Amino acid sequence: MSERWLFFSQRWSDQLLLGLQIMLILLVAYVLQRMVVRGLSRLGSRYPLPPELLLPLRGGIRWFIIGGALIMVLERVGVSATVIWTAFSGFVAVAAVAFFAIWSVLSNLLCAVLIMTVGPFRLGDLVELVESSDKPIVKGRVIDINLLYTTLEESCESGAGAIVQVPNSLFFQKVLRRWRGTEIQTPHHSSHE
Repeated sequence: MSERWLFFSQRWSDQLLLGLQIMLILLVAYVLQRMVVRGLSRLGSRYPLPPELLLPLRGGIRWFIIGGALIMVLERVGVSATVIWTAFSGFVAVAAVAFFAIWSVLSNLLCAVLIMTVGPFRLGDLVELVESSDKPIVKGRVIDINLLYTTLEESCESGAGAIVQVPNSLFFQKVLRRWRGTEIQTPHHSSHE
């Protein structure tokens, strides 16, 4: 009976010790994080540091401390740091590939929001994208703006022209000429040719 009691008491004392170590790690991480945030706040009030610098710095240090504490807790539980690092680096690699794969879509979505809020052109306007050497890329009347493309109807002398879908990001990468829809009825063509 005493042998069994010794086994159970040792097993529970090991579990209790592990729990106390985890609680100590979390407590130290919390206190350290609070001290860093307080120190950065004092630094920001003492010196004229912009909040745009302090906010990401505060968040980055906070996540660094939380990540370090998480790794230490997982090591105490028995998970190897090599396994954690391998899993983390694999996740980061997959996230980077996914980010680059959808970058053009995200860029067009952001540019659509900018087109709709800033208003470099509107429906009915005649726009022309120009290469830096003053060579026209495309010219047409804006007939639709959606989240990925702006649809232009190209102008031609025989009437309606082709429909062209221009990625929204292109309007922020090239020179844009614009004529308001109320300023012109039809594209001007020289009749002296």
